[in-house]
Amino acid sequence: MFNQLGVIGCGLMGGSFALALKRAGLVKRVIGYSKSPSTTERAKKLGVIDDTAESALLAVSGSDIVLMAVPVSASEATFRAIRHLVEPGVLFMDVGSTKRDVVDAARRVLKDRLSSFVPAHPIAGKEVAGIAHADASLYAGRQVIITPLPQTDPDLVQKATDVWSAIGSQVLRMTPENHDAAFAAVSHLPHMLAFAFFSSVAKQPAGRDFLSLAGPGFRDFTRIAASDPEVWRDILMSNREEILKQSMRFRHTLDAMEHVMKSGNVEALEDLIRNASDARAGWQMGATKPGSGR
Repeated sequence: MFNQLGVIGCGLMGGSFALALKRAGLVKRVIGYSKSPSTTERAKKLGVIDDTAESALLAVSGSDIVLMAVPVSASEATFRAIRHLVEPGVLFMDVGSTKRDVVDAARRVLKDRLSSFVPAHPIAGKEVAGIAHADASLYAGRQVIITPLPQTDPDLVQKATDVWSAIGSQVLRMTPENHDAAFAAVSHLPHMLAFAFFSSVAKQPAGRDFLSLAGPGFRDFTRIAASDPEVWRDILMSNREEILKQSMRFRHTLDAMEHVMKSGNVEALEDLIRNASDARAGWQMGATKPGSGR
């Protein structure tokens, strides 16, 4: 059990982590900090945190586990704010959806204190943000990717693994580079496409009429277009190199499909659709096998 969890960023992710640790009996006390005092006051009233901190540094003071739940663009400034209290044996984690930029910021700022930092990315969230939506079950049954560095204390890597596992998550390890390449393909590009596609429909002269006819398939396909704009602005910019690589691959595939449609090649079009359909069916079957963790 931890004596005190310091949460920097009392929103959906940080608040849910605090509630999960409380429910699991893993922490005695939670102290939280957010840029907006009204947010931390709301978190206290909701029972997510036990006390408020006036700064990120004070949220770290006295904590033996710290979660940075801030936008990835704020990581470096947060590291600078707390650097003097990053002590050996204290577990520091983040929840950023990109890892190379966060790790680079940690290297620049923490330097010889880098051993305490275990970068993490929980594959969880909602289309709604804010402390009011914090949920103790948010991470249960979800994957959490940790990307420890050569300098990271192995004991803290194990402690991080144990914490996430104790609240019901499946923990995987990757390098920051492999993490960002993978999630550019399976998360970041799909979000970018959802934003672009929904906008392309909504901005048409008859867009409102078209949307009134949309069914469940359209809703499923565009659900993530309702995601938090500031969060996804940061993600798309911080991982733009890998996302643009995936975007180019997508363009090539889309071009191929458009080409056979323009040429009237029905058989080739069906083959392209069947290949995708078969691959999706095979992936879904593997993802639902016992022990697959997906």
